[in-house]
Amino acid sequence: MTDAFLAHLHDLLDPMGDIATRAMFGGHGVYLDGDLVGVVMDEALYLKVDSETRLYFEAAGCEPYVYLGQAEPITMSYWSVPDEAMESAQAMQPWAELARAAARRKGRGK
Repeated sequence: MTDAFLAHLHDLLDPMGDIATRAMFGGHGVYLDGDLVGVVMDEALYLKVDSETRLYFEAAGCEPYVYLGQAEPITMSYWSVPDEAMESAQAMQPWAELARAAARRKGRGK
């Protein structure tokens, strides 16, 4: 994980609120106003999805983060973002808002 990539994420997400990144599970967690909205793995951003937001990510050609578990691949509830979302804060905002909504719904379920 390069510092430059994390700095770029801060530039993309800072206009939306308080952004923080923290090392976790071999990558970084991405927090927006305290909500875990994404993870960074292998120099790629994956945003939180749920049943209400998954179709938006699927329609844009995004893919879930999958890692190899002990017995089989495990698909996470974090999906890649469209390439254009990584180009500007304006292009990232709708995707990050979907992720924030999914994270908040998950938080209410606890």
